[in-house]
Amino acid sequence: MDADTLERIFGKTAQMTVLKNLIKHRDESTYLSGIAEETGLSHSSVARVIAPLVEVGVVIEKPLGKQIRTFQLDTKNELTGLILEFYDNLAQFDS
Repeated sequence: MDADTLERIFGKTAQMTVLKNLIKHRDESTYLSGIAEETGLSHSSVARVIAPLVEVGVVIEKPLGKQIRTFQLDTKNELTGLILEFYDNLAQFDS
C-alpha cells in the first residue's frame, strides 16, 4: 500500500497513525483498545502518543468509571479545525 500524502510529508509515526484514525472517525468516541486494534499499534503506544493530543486540546478524553476512558477528536477546537482543513485539502492529492 502506498503511503498517503500526509505520511509522505510528515513521516509515518505512531502519533500520526493515531491522529489519522481519530480524523477518520471524527464524529465518534472510541477507546484506546479500539484505536490500537484499528491501527495495529500496541495499547501502550496509543496511550503514549494520544496524551500530547489531549494536552493541546485536539482530543477530548472522557472518563467512564475508574479505568475506562473514551477519546474523540475535539472538532470545536480551533487547532483541530486547522488540522482537519489541512487533512481534507490533502485528500485531493491521494485520489
